[in-house]
Amino acid sequence: MIRVQGHNAGMKALKEIVKAASQLGVKVLTVYAFSTENWKRPEDEVGGIFKLLVRYCESELAELNANNVRVGVLGETAKLPADARESLCKALETTKTNDGMEFLIARNYGARREILLALREIAEEAKRGLLDPEALTEEDISRRLFTGASAYPDPDLIIRTGGEKRLSNFLLWQGAYAELVFRDTYWPDFTPAELEDCILEYQSRDRRFGGLTQKKG
Repeated sequence: MIRVQGHNAGMKALKEIVKAASQLGVKVLTVYAFSTENWKRPEDEVGGIFKLLVRYCESELAELNANNVRVGVLGETAKLPADARESLCKALETTKTNDGMEFLIARNYGARREILLALREIAEEAKRGLLDPEALTEEDISRRLFTGASAYPDPDLIIRTGGEKRLSNFLLWQGAYAELVFRDTYWPDFTPAELEDCILEYQSRDRRFGGLTQKKG
């Protein structure tokens, strides 16, 4: 997770991190731009967050496209302001044929809401006799999540900035086996060098997925 909120410095950091992630060979980068809980914030603050994100999409879209980055979105977009929806649609359409790094923007996203919607869909299909509850698999649930429509992979690494030690309702299902790295650095000061350091820390860990340690070499 990279939580993106606030001000112009945060947008500058986002530009640098997206570029660095692509250069480092990251296949999918997801930023947590606006959660379902953020609607509780003051109206002017919410409006400011969306204006900054619209500005980012407008100013960086050409460069993202030139660098073969494909933009995606996670979350429910219907409730977003019209200009935010338009900027997202333009970014998705402009970059849809790119095959480089996937850059996912989580807007109006909440993992519990995501799981709830998936379960409602499953329940409706079961009610109509289209699905046998006894035959339900984890893959059936995964396919109905926001990440499932485009078959985005589960995250390997989740980075939380700002000194917080929680996931804040981010990719709870998909992140079941993600490695977590917590940094005290606040987002506007998070640099490409620190991103690389987080990736190196991830690479040094022994990922067992519940099994035994695998011998290296």
